[in-house]
Amino acid sequence: MNRRILTLLVALVPIIAFGVVLSVVTVPFVSLGPGPTFDTLGEVDGKEVVDIEGIEVHPTSGHLNMTTVSQRDELTLGQALALWMSGREQLVPRDLVYPPDKSKDEVDEANNTDFRQSEDSAEYAALLYLKYPMAVTVESVNDDGPSAGKLRDGDAIDYVNGKPVSSLDEFQALIKDTKPGDTVVLDYRRKNGDLGTATITMGKHPDRDQGFLGIGVLDAPWAPFTVDFNLANIGGPSAGLMFSLAVVDKLTTGDLNDGKFVAGTGTITGDGKVGPIGGITHKMLAARDAGATIFLVPADNCEEAKTAQDDGLELVRVENLDGAVAALKTLSAGGERPAC
Repeated sequence: MNRRILTLLVALVPIIAFGVVLSVVTVPFVSLGPGPTFDTLGEVDGKEVVDIEGIEVHPTSGHLNMTTVSQRDELTLGQALALWMSGREQLVPRDLVYPPDKSKDEVDEANNTDFRQSEDSAEYAALLYLKYPMAVTVESVNDDGPSAGKLRDGDAIDYVNGKPVSSLDEFQALIKDTKPGDTVVLDYRRKNGDLGTATITMGKHPDRDQGFLGIGVLDAPWAPFTVDFNLANIGGPSAGLMFSLAVVDKLTTGDLNDGKFVAGTGTITGDGKVGPIGGITHKMLAARDAGATIFLVPADNCEEAKTAQDDGLELVRVENLDGAVAALKTLSAGGERPAC
């Protein structure tokens, strides 16, 4: 064999080996970067992202986009290097995203549960802002419990055995006096429906002596219409703020955003408090890519948000839903917004 060819082949061996390593060997890192954004005033797959039925919904314009962080797992060394060199992605140890004591499916399910709970909190926060009255509200019904098929999520319970209840404490005090096998009559209001009465035979709970209804209830603002959020597989609770703003915008006259492209993020509690989230700089980049000019930032994320290049993106500091609505109203009124 020609010595030059042999030398070339010998030189190519480590290059080929390195290429194999880049394409085959995986690294214990997850890539985080800007994910897709969704206009909470718009549609996804032909459905309203925030769908309100049973009451007049006012027309809206502009955007109120929720933002997300993309995650890429099981990266090869080559993929990890390419993503890191792009300047748009962040590599973090995999254990920070998927703790070693939990499976990936368990983490994903927990994120999806947080997302579903954020939808309920977003609805409650918006209804509270809009001054809807409080009621003893059914939050969940056990599939195999005594109330299955008789009560539904969202029902407002007004009477227990003919006695009025206006708070969770009053409701629990009456249920505490029951025993398994007792019959309880509950009068309720149903969203987009009529008044109803449910006669339920109390079951037995393994940890309690009192009767068991098989429902979760809480004090929450109640409205006679339904609010559905039609986004699936968007894990985590960080869409709460933008969901609440969309509900408020659709149920009030005028454009809350003055027709502008607003994006943002933030968890929200049922009483309207906005909490911090992860990946704020990635979400800001996603918002800029989508065309946003204003970004709503949870107050506790402001310092981190200021470390990113804003590129003309106005950062508005938000502590609660009231403050977020007030800040957006300045868009048409010409007032000053709280800045990060």
